[in-house]
Amino acid sequence: MSSFAHTPIIFWFRQDLRLSDNPALDAAIKTGQPVLPVFILDDETQGEWKRGRASRWWLHYSLSELSRALGVLNSRLLLRRGPSGGALKAVIEETGASAVFWNRCYEPFNCERDRLIKTHLTQNGLDVRSFNGALLAEPWTVRNKSGDPFRVFSPFWRSVRSGLDPGHPLKAPEKILSPKKWPASERLESWKLLPENPDWAEHFKSVWSPGEAGARHRLEAFFDHGAKHYAGDRDRPDKPYTSGLSPHLHFGEISPRQIISATDSVREDIGDKNAEKFLSELGWREFSYGLLFNFPDLPRSNYQLKFDRFPWRDDPRALKAWQRGQTGYPMVDAGMRELWTTGWMHNRVRMITASFLIKHLMIDWREGEKWFWDTLVDADLANNSASWQWVAGSGADAAPYFRIFNPITQGEKFDPEGDYVRKWVPELARLPDKYLNQPWDAGPLILNEAGVALGKTYPAPIIDHKTARERALEAFQSLKETA
Repeated sequence: MSSFAHTPIIFWFRQDLRLSDNPALDAAIKTGQPVLPVFILDDETQGEWKRGRASRWWLHYSLSELSRALGVLNSRLLLRRGPSGGALKAVIEETGASAVFWNRCYEPFNCERDRLIKTHLTQNGLDVRSFNGALLAEPWTVRNKSGDPFRVFSPFWRSVRSGLDPGHPLKAPEKILSPKKWPASERLESWKLLPENPDWAEHFKSVWSPGEAGARHRLEAFFDHGAKHYAGDRDRPDKPYTSGLSPHLHFGEISPRQIISATDSVREDIGDKNAEKFLSELGWREFSYGLLFNFPDLPRSNYQLKFDRFPWRDDPRALKAWQRGQTGYPMVDAGMRELWTTGWMHNRVRMITASFLIKHLMIDWREGEKWFWDTLVDADLANNSASWQWVAGSGADAAPYFRIFNPITQGEKFDPEGDYVRKWVPELARLPDKYLNQPWDAGPLILNEAGVALGKTYPAPIIDHKTARERALEAFQSLKETA
């Protein structure tokens, strides 16, 4: 029998806050040794990309749910705060742990952190093992025929999909062998992850249920109500046809393998077209992670270097109007208010609001990226940076520079009855559909009857659409001329 047979294994929870289909946890339990689950709040390693305020709200409740689930198995969640290397060293010294298991992260700073920790622990005689618990394919394994990373989504997803064998997701453990003695844990409440004075997240709990059970229930609800309409109507923000799984995926409360397995089990009921369209969104997530892993400067630097010459405008007043949903364009303002109230925004509206910031206001995409990072409960470095660069035209497989979303026609097309705008911009609720997305075209009589006073009860447009479009096209054209 190994001399380590009764020494505990530290299982380090990170972005995998679930018990089922958790390969590193499963491997730790199968050793037969006691398992000590640990979560470390490490803001130092993340630097400028430490969790935003909305993400910290989600983390609080997700850890609370995880702790409860571990308690059912007579286990515990040990909480520590500080640099991960030091925190792990302390727990190892307190418990005599002989091994540390974890599931891999792919952000550049986390990759470097994990490399250093693994080297140090291995040199000190510990068994260190890492696993893939977050992606369908490791980023370094997906390559084109030339051996290079894919730069276009469609062939990337075909490559991943053709080699995909998700198998059966791992079941949640029925028991976890605990160490004889537990070290001290910090109290979750002492981390002060929740907002106070004011509690700007007061509406989040009516929308979200963080945790593994919440993820499972949301997926089931999607299959019951939204999946059959997904391929045709997923771009409709006025309809409840999207899954809302993005924050659960980011925090690892559900795995991509679980989603594929569950989708395949209802494929006949929801239809192949809907199933494949839904799963392709997992493909975009994988593509974004591949970009971030292979191009670690993606969150701060233009993927296409020619955009370093783009004439961005410094306009704090316009930026604040955008952040607060006070641009005078109802579809943009509805999206930004939904974001502030719920910590989430419909994907179609994300593209509309991002395009408006970049191409109407000519404000650097990195300003929008920072705002989304702080206010989205699903803020994810790979998805956030890749998506902002896609809209800007500076990223991989990006939207063409001349694609400038018209916030008026986008609203008319994807919110045809105006339900979405009326919900989030209630001061315009009494306007006729014809004028809902361009209230400035309504005459004084119509505005008065609807109780709208432009510039008072609702802002006038901060910029004319036609003028903004022409200015943006000129700026983008200058990149071609100086190439």
